[in-house]
Amino acid sequence: MKVTVIGSHLCPDTLYALGQLTAAGVEADFQDILSCHGVLQDYLQIRESSPLYEEIRGTRRLGIPCFVKEDGTMTLDLKDILQ
Repeated sequence: MKVTVIGSHLCPDTLYALGQLTAAGVEADFQDILSCHGVLQDYLQIRESSPLYEEIRGTRRLGIPCFVKEDGTMTLDLKDILQ
């Protein structure tokens, strides 16, 4: 399985998730929102429009890491990817 991980190299939750995915043998394409302006723009579009972020919008939470499965479904829960 391959998953896209949208997050930040400065976020402990993102780093933890990447380590867990590696340990589980999951191929991860890491999209770092702080290293690439285009990735940040794409992430902000998702965050502002996806129902996945309804509870996060308007708070101080960023909502990362975000996991995008090969079929395009998104989750904020690492357990959904590791099962």
